[in-house]
Amino acid sequence: MAAASAFLAFQALESRARAGGSMGSLRLRGLDPVTMDSFFFGCELSGQARAYTFKVEEEDNTEHVLALTMLCLTEDAKEECNVVEVVARNHDNEEIAVPLANLKLSCQPMLSLGDFPLQPPVTFYLKFGSGPVRVTGRHQIVSMEGSEFSEEDESEDRDPELLPILPAKKRQGRL
Repeated sequence: MAAASAFLAFQALESRARAGGSMGSLRLRGLDPVTMDSFFFGCELSGQARAYTFKVEEEDNTEHVLALTMLCLTEDAKEECNVVEVVARNHDNEEIAVPLANLKLSCQPMLSLGDFPLQPPVTFYLKFGSGPVRVTGRHQIVSMEGSEFSEEDESEDRDPELLPILPAKKRQGRL
């Protein structure tokens, strides 16, 4: 749940920044202030370097997100299919491999992913073709200042006290 809160905080800051606001900090209900940093990310997959792993050092009170924006063939690419696969973790924290793009110079030289979020560590593989394929995006770091997340804290925020539903009173008299 901490990752989901961090990503929601990032999206709120990001939408505020796109609208011309500041990208400083944000306070979510029940959470301490949240700060966000965003850095460009890029790597190149080719016949010589067929894999790239993006990983981060674990830190307290921070969540990292790799938001992919685009995959594209470079000017040196041949007329062949280039299949890029990503290996990441699913919701059960199990490693899963998924084909991300099939690029070909004559029909689809690039693919826009629109800030597709992935939790590190993430490994990209050039499964077929010789590339070169450029992978671009943003490394987003969301920090929750002075906060320790626990299941108890999150359940308190999610379960407000419910009031009983009372039956409607019947009116007597004219309609």
